Amino acid sequence: MPMSDMLLTKRHLLGGTAVAALSLAFAAFADTAFAANATSAGGAQETTNSAASPEDAVPSPEGNVDMNEVLKPGPLPEIALGKEDAPVKIVEYMSLTCPHCAHFATTTFDTIKQKYVDTGKVRFIIREFPFDPRAAAAFMLARCAPQEQYLPMIDMLFKQQIAWASPDVDGRAALLQMSKLAGFTEDSFTKCLTNQKLLDDVNSVRERAAKDFGVNATPTFLINGKRYAGDMSVNAMSKLIDSLL
Repeated sequence: MPMSDMLLTKRHLLGGTAVAALSLAFAAFADTAFAANATSAGGAQETTNSAASPEDAVPSPEGNVDMNEVLKPGPLPEIALGKEDAPVKIVEYMSLTCPHCAHFATTTFDTIKQKYVDTGKVRFIIREFPFDPRAAAAFMLARCAPQEQYLPMIDMLFKQQIAWASPDVDGRAALLQMSKLAGFTEDSFTKCLTNQKLLDDVNSVRERAAKDFGVNATPTFLINGKRYAGDMSVNAMSKLIDSLL
């Protein structure tokens, strides 16, 4: 299906139920630390490690990308950590309703940040790749918060993923409650989610990733000209980074 057919529209945000297969992923999130597959809107899929080699093995790249093009900013301000001239550049495309993205965020990211980003070895950039309207809405709310609150809000949304993204909960009510903890009012919450330009920009980030860099799963990491799809453990990502230093 063409990416243009998968773009999210304002009228769909938080409307209806989530993709049916997503319920399996959230059951796995609760019971088996994100081992299940989840099928996304439009035929793309969230990655699973069920058939992968041991989790600490260095993953094989799925393809090459032009890192100079990758590092050109898109329509949204870059969420970038680390020195601009760090020898290793990592761009992660994530979806906030992806259990594997949540697993990486809560088990791997902080350690990688301390070992490599804070020490000047890695430049880490986070970009949006929402798989469904609920994920798009959550990204929009994070973008509407002050920029210094973007990462703390993303962290909160991942840690509380089941509470707002599970298909059997009222996503709008759950996101509103969480947004209030981040300083939103009901009015600012509604204004954010009806900001068509912001939604168009989020869609544009996703479309560019798919069209220009071959991203079709989350999480996907573009690392020094190579594309890697799937969650990574601390050991696996550390080995990969070390091989590039």
